[in-house]
Amino acid sequence: MANPPKRTYNITALQRGLRILELFTKSEKGLPASHVAKLSGLPVSTVHRFLVNLEGAGYLNCGGTGIYHLGIACFSLGHAALGQLDIRRLSLPHLHELNAQTRETIHLTIRQALSAVYIEKLDSPEPLRIYSRIGAAVPLHCTAVGKVILAYMPEAELSGVLPHLDFKRRTQNSIGNLQELETQLQKVRRNGYAYDLEENEPHIRCVAAPIWDHTAAVHAALSVTGPAVRMSMMRLRQLAPLVQQSGIRISRELGYQGASSGEPSAMAAKAGAPSTSPGRIAV
Repeated sequence: MANPPKRTYNITALQRGLRILELFTKSEKGLPASHVAKLSGLPVSTVHRFLVNLEGAGYLNCGGTGIYHLGIACFSLGHAALGQLDIRRLSLPHLHELNAQTRETIHLTIRQALSAVYIEKLDSPEPLRIYSRIGAAVPLHCTAVGKVILAYMPEAELSGVLPHLDFKRRTQNSIGNLQELETQLQKVRRNGYAYDLEENEPHIRCVAAPIWDHTAAVHAALSVTGPAVRMSMMRLRQLAPLVQQSGIRISRELGYQGASSGEPSAMAAKAGAPSTSPGRIAV
């Protein structure tokens, strides 16, 4: 049996109030009642009633100058919405698309202390595939996802993390010292993505890109991973733009409003910039 059509309820007063409130998101200097009336097309008397009610509820404030600004209730509501964002849920459609495009294993990771932790994984449909599991932690310095997270970490935070990294080589290709890592991180910032060329595990290669949150901070990364026999340097270079594009799409879902093109130069400009908020990512 077909589902009955979803009922819609048009509450005119509520819709008008929300449209008025939305006008203030586009005006940093605030708006007088007369300007709100002009923009909304409503009579000044009607606008005044809405403004008074919104001010009384804390969604607007007026400091005696006749200019209204967004109030603390808007901040609290927005902060609560950001806190409820679930990166796994928002990322999943984009991860599935990347999985279908590449036919390789896709990982979604977040930073936890000195590690990157897999919080989502989509297996490759190919008979030869890699082994990994959700919840596993991998080093920051010798994995593509880890290098991405380090590369876009605020400078002050990075300075506190680097001395605590264990540069014990996991393979013959692992980064072995701080100077080598810093050179790699510069390259990541320049390119906008990172490689793992059998640095964490033999015969496993991957390419990763950053995921930006609403504060333009990077606390997560996604990657395409596969056996080295299928991941030549030529193929890794072909996969890199796909991973970057998926990262930008997920970032948009998280409220990121920076460079939309995903160009490495635009992304690199954010690296090392102080974060205005630690940015909570729900798992």
